[in-house]
Amino acid sequence: MLSKEELPSRNYLMVKTLIMAKIKVTKTKSAIKRPKNQKLTLEAMGLRKIGQSNEFEVSDSLMGMINKVKHLVSVQEIN
Repeated sequence: MLSKEELPSRNYLMVKTLIMAKIKVTKTKSAIKRPKNQKLTLEAMGLRKIGQSNEFEVSDSLMGMINKVKHLVSVQEIN
């Protein structure tokens, strides 16, 4: 079991690893007849046309955005 002193450093390493990861998000389907929040989420990610891609650093907020529009985009991990 971890002591209280070890937890901050362990969490820091986990967060640092996640921050360094990059993903590529590509819009695969149209946003026509989709709720406004989904359209705004796609626009906030810089995805306006089908087939358009953008690269992002992994973060909690980004993963939440992807979860909202997961049926409209494809996600690939970049090494």
